[in-house]
Amino acid sequence: MNVSEEKYRILKEYFGHTEFRTGQEEIIDSLCSERDVICIMPTGAGKSMCYQIPAIMRSGITIVISPLISLMQDQVDSLILIGVRAAYINSSLTLGQYSRVLQLMQDNFYKIIYVAPERLENENFLAACRNIEVSMVAVDEAHCVSHWGQDFRPSYLKIAEFVKIFPKRPVVGAFTATATEHVKKDIEKLLQLENPFSVTTGFDRPNLFFTVMTPQTRITELLRIISERHSRSGIIYCSTRKNVEKLCDIINENGYSATRYHGGLSEEEKKKNQDDFVFDRIPIMVATNAFGMGIDKSNVSYVIHFNMPKDLESYYQEAGRAGRDGSEAECILMYTPLDIRMAKIFISNIDDNPDLTDEAKAHLKKCEEDRLRFMILYCTTHDCLRWFMLRYFGEKEHGRCGKCSNCVSNYKLTDITVETQKILSCIVRMNQAYGVKMICDVLRGISGSEITELGFDSLSTYGIMRDYSEDKIRGIIHSLIFQRYINTSEDRLPILSVSKSSAAVLKGKERVFAQLLKEEKTETNENEINTGLLMKLKDLRKNLASRASVPSYVIFTDAALNDMCRKKPKTLVEFSSVSGVGAAKLDKYGEFFIKAIREYEENNPGT
Repeated sequence: MNVSEEKYRILKEYFGHTEFRTGQEEIIDSLCSERDVICIMPTGAGKSMCYQIPAIMRSGITIVISPLISLMQDQVDSLILIGVRAAYINSSLTLGQYSRVLQLMQDNFYKIIYVAPERLENENFLAACRNIEVSMVAVDEAHCVSHWGQDFRPSYLKIAEFVKIFPKRPVVGAFTATATEHVKKDIEKLLQLENPFSVTTGFDRPNLFFTVMTPQTRITELLRIISERHSRSGIIYCSTRKNVEKLCDIINENGYSATRYHGGLSEEEKKKNQDDFVFDRIPIMVATNAFGMGIDKSNVSYVIHFNMPKDLESYYQEAGRAGRDGSEAECILMYTPLDIRMAKIFISNIDDNPDLTDEAKAHLKKCEEDRLRFMILYCTTHDCLRWFMLRYFGEKEHGRCGKCSNCVSNYKLTDITVETQKILSCIVRMNQAYGVKMICDVLRGISGSEITELGFDSLSTYGIMRDYSEDKIRGIIHSLIFQRYINTSEDRLPILSVSKSSAAVLKGKERVFAQLLKEEKTETNENEINTGLLMKLKDLRKNLASRASVPSYVIFTDAALNDMCRKKPKTLVEFSSVSGVGAAKLDKYGEFFIKAIREYEENNPGT
């Protein structure tokens, strides 16, 4: 049987599939032909199979380096269940169990061994490795090797030296779900990969609906969200153990069933609570980011972040635990400015890490602060949320996705070239030495002693955006920072400066666009809206949303329903003129709403 036939036999016989997913076959072929690989696939795309199948096909043992005890246990249990001899070595083993695994490993009993990265410095383990044939080393969560990665672990820096202990160098595979281009280059360099074959299948998860909200009372909003998703499986992430305990109690006190997970619990309770959630005995898990890595629960229908995560890499990985089975799922992030303070406290704790040199601490802190800035921009942008994340991870622009809270809200793509020129000019005229607040005040022509003393009231840009609100100018500035027309310093109150790419805009050679709130027509009288018809359309929208398991505003916004009430369309052509109706929604929902409008008018003549 040739290699191609063998891999399909194993795919069917061991894993029960007849076709490979995107990227899997190329990775398997490369590893089987002794070529190193870098594999970047989103959560749920089947990374583990990319090294498990070659491990079964090849002679010798495959060592999988993973920082996740729960993943090791789940993977080993799954492999044993399908007939693959596998084991793990980590801190959960007793001394006797550890010795037993080492002995069986040296007897070539296993095909796959999972080990924690810290084990690579253990002499007993290294001695055992020198006496066996290791055909492959697979590095899971490979982004942990990079200072630019969101979960840097110094022990990962030992992997390259570990590979060198074998008489014949094993092929090396690096696997991760999230990596920017910078992190990807670090992985190749620090793991000393040799001419690696690289596959990035894309970061987009089309089945996920992304939402950012800034509720006045987070707990009230959380309970509302849970009530609308009653009995569905969901994860709620909190930044602290205290919040986990508090929210879990509140959810249970309000009649819902929730359990908890954080590092302060005993191992016994963590395992029990995790099992209760994984096996659907309890639908809601409230947890810190200690939960979820390696948990292959396919029916999580929503993930809520009660607090803003510290970076987009962590957020996308955690949010991606929703909809692993390909079903429609929601990723909801609750944001308030107080989250920034908490994130900065976590960053300051880097100084307490004894495993890092002062130079490494300073470098790591800079990386964390840079990632935090992009996380804040994500929470405050009016652009498409999916496009924002994909662009951050280095993918090309996809346009508006139509499946995030910004795309279905009352924003539109607006040419902001003139506004950009005014803002950039103001920053330059203020010597690129001030922050957002002062820039906004000068542009809006705010009078104040500091502005007068500095002479900013005599600048040509003073009051040049007098008709704009501070929030609107701030929104434009945040968009320009993300589009890299404006740079920010690393100070507590960041200083704005113009980037090299801004020159083309200032010279009128480049146009700039951003998502801005649509201007409401103040002359519209609420009495023009037939409230009876509006309620009927809202009921229809609610039923369609319930059937599709999405929020009502995903079907149509209130503005769109109001426009339907005003225009009362009778045909699809007329319906296409309604605000917020595109080709897809016209095709999917047009007939439903036209029928509802016709029925209402027949039952209420003269309205």
